[in-house]
Amino acid sequence: MPLSGVSAERFITAPAETIFALLADPSRHRDIDGSGTVRDAVEGSVRLGLGDTFGMQMKAGGSYRMINTVVEFEADRRIAWQARPAYGWLQKAIGGRIWRYELEPRDGGTLVRETWDISQEQLPALIWGLRGPTRISMNRTLKRIEELVA
Repeated sequence: MPLSGVSAERFITAPAETIFALLADPSRHRDIDGSGTVRDAVEGSVRLGLGDTFGMQMKAGGSYRMINTVVEFEADRRIAWQARPAYGWLQKAIGGRIWRYELEPRDGGTLVRETWDISQEQLPALIWGLRGPTRISMNRTLKRIEELVA
């Protein structure tokens, strides 16, 4: 069985366009992060599009920086970015995971699905044990998104 990651979803009583605008703005990622690891956007686009890159200052144990590239983009429906360490020894051990958000408009709101896709991670077995904590953080993220837009 391939190591593919986890997903979480939540129905949010807000239009897909409103939710997507929040997701496509890296300066707001700290506001929605349920893991507590995202610090600040350090470079990149204000409103993301396919192929755009943006840096993010992170902290989990120690401080580090990730460079993210938007690899999927369908306005108001889907956005995904692939994360890689910006420098240092982490570049050899981790990188390649994809954070994906899919938005499905429904009566009265939007079904939002977040996926932590590790199918392209350099060493997926190294982070496979993070599935449980990641799912918990994803549910917190979806709740934060709801609080910000609903």
